[in-house]
Amino acid sequence: MKAIVFHGIGDIRLDEVPEPTLQAPTDAIVKLTASAICGTDLHFIRGSAPDMQPGTILGHEGVGIVEALGSDVRNIKVGDRVLIPSTIACGNCAYCRAGYFAQCDVANPNGKTAGTSFFGGPKTTGPFHGLQAEKARIPFANIGLIKLPDAISDDQAIAMSDIWPTAWFGAEMAEIKDGDTVAVFGCGPVGLFAIVSAKLMGAGRVFAIDGLEDRLARAQALGAECINFEQEDPLETIARLTGDIGVDCAIDAVGIDANHAHHGAHEPAQWQPGDEPSQALQWAVQAVAKAGTVSIIGVYPAGFDSFPIGAAMNKNLRLNMGNCHHRKYIPKLIEMTLAGRVDPAKVITQDEPLTDAISAFKAFDKHQHGWIKVKLEPGADGATTAKPATA
Repeated sequence: MKAIVFHGIGDIRLDEVPEPTLQAPTDAIVKLTASAICGTDLHFIRGSAPDMQPGTILGHEGVGIVEALGSDVRNIKVGDRVLIPSTIACGNCAYCRAGYFAQCDVANPNGKTAGTSFFGGPKTTGPFHGLQAEKARIPFANIGLIKLPDAISDDQAIAMSDIWPTAWFGAEMAEIKDGDTVAVFGCGPVGLFAIVSAKLMGAGRVFAIDGLEDRLARAQALGAECINFEQEDPLETIARLTGDIGVDCAIDAVGIDANHAHHGAHEPAQWQPGDEPSQALQWAVQAVAKAGTVSIIGVYPAGFDSFPIGAAMNKNLRLNMGNCHHRKYIPKLIEMTLAGRVDPAKVITQDEPLTDAISAFKAFDKHQHGWIKVKLEPGADGATTAKPATA
């Protein structure tokens, strides 16, 4: 089968690889009908998230049809159409039962303290082969597959595999209350969904901060007040527009990518310990009002130790951060989609066949105009299909 395989920093390829097989009674094999390219994938390609193992299939977003099941998977059947949460969890340990699926004690083969397991990640996460492939093995499929209603399209579902639940998690950690003023740093797919989530949670105002006009246009269409940091100082603008108070809470939806935004997949910018703090994180701490909350969902690798702790401490800020517990939120988001409150498909800007994924990665990494979220179709052939530029 065909898959997108990591070979080294700046080197990914469309390879022919063996088809996956069942390895445990709780496994499933899923034939992918949709995958996607995520900004997190770029961290691996650039080397800003270390320890990627050559030969690992990339991708952690997936929708597909169940082809085979282990004997202990009893809640789905062969032929079911399913959504695959990005993070892997056993469903049995104390953390899973408490809803902390990203901190599962069992899923990560590196041990209980190794951290989150997810598809297509570095050695520290498993590693587990990812979902930018024609088929994938899904461990703990009894908890790791969610049956999809027929009314949910692949375009809607793929946005609920990672980006929308991550954004919802970020908005939840921001502790948004009715009428709050929120700043979202970064208007990529997660940032756009953070705007949507903040408004659904009752935010009165949402500021969207980014440096790309096509992203800001989408943020404005969602009702955000937009600030282009390439044209004005975001801190001065937020202070002026809030009467020198600041925002009640800020969401960092960028992460370490803020430090490497101008490097492409073939111009790797490998992160080194001691790098300066993320610009987005510094702005978030400075923009938030005294006694406010900063929520961090942007990706930072282990060993990233630069943080404006003094400024945060002296403002009495609350800091919430972490990897999303996707399995906790996805059922709720499916129900919201069925109810017509949100159409998550609108964030998808390109449909690409898996066979054209390498060129899609290049366009996505260069932030080409209009390239915000790329859906990959493993069974398709042909040219890119651009989506309408509406939010």
